[in-house]
Amino acid sequence: YGCRSCNSSFPSPFQLAALERQVFDFLGYQWAPILANFLHIIIVILGLFGTIQYRPRYIVVYAIWTAIWVTWNIFIICFYLEVGGLSKDSELLTFNISRHQSWWSENGPGCVRKEASVSGIKGLDSHSYISVIGCALEYRYIEVMHSSFQILIALVGFVYACYVVSVFTEEEDSFDFIGGFDPFPLYHVNEKPTNLLFKQTYL
Repeated sequence: YGCRSCNSSFPSPFQLAALERQVFDFLGYQWAPILANFLHIIIVILGLFGTIQYRPRYIVVYAIWTAIWVTWNIFIICFYLEVGGLSKDSELLTFNISRHQSWWSENGPGCVRKEASVSGIKGLDSHSYISVIGCALEYRYIEVMHSSFQILIALVGFVYACYVVSVFTEEEDSFDFIGGFDPFPLYHVNEKPTNLLFKQTYL
């Protein structure tokens, strides 16, 4: 096959982007995005395997998954922009297990995290109130940019996956046409008529 150059560049940036997203979601205990990112990494690896081993079906699976991945990231954008009744302060992304928010809510660029002890209530001296001030960019916009980048790179991956599948299909078709559908042998040897052979043997 002639698509050797497809092997080196197809999955690498997609894997790095997925791993980067997974790390920050782990830090923020965002369980729904963690599961989605994990599945995304598996599908990207499957697409890589399909590219290396010339398995167009695996690449088609990746292409279909990119549509689902784009839809998921659009939902994340709507969640943080509070579109359609969604609230960024809800516990939807943590499955209502915890009240954690995005890691960027306390660790964004320029953010200063301050803890103030809660006084006046017995038994709560060890608890503290956390306030974040001075953020140069609100965390929800950072999450929106992350999801927008994921959508962009997924669209690039979809186009490239379609290209690789078309290359593999063309190569398979040309291979079958050269050797598989020719009813006549490649080298045709002229045979003498049987009556001439009988005459030669008789003489």
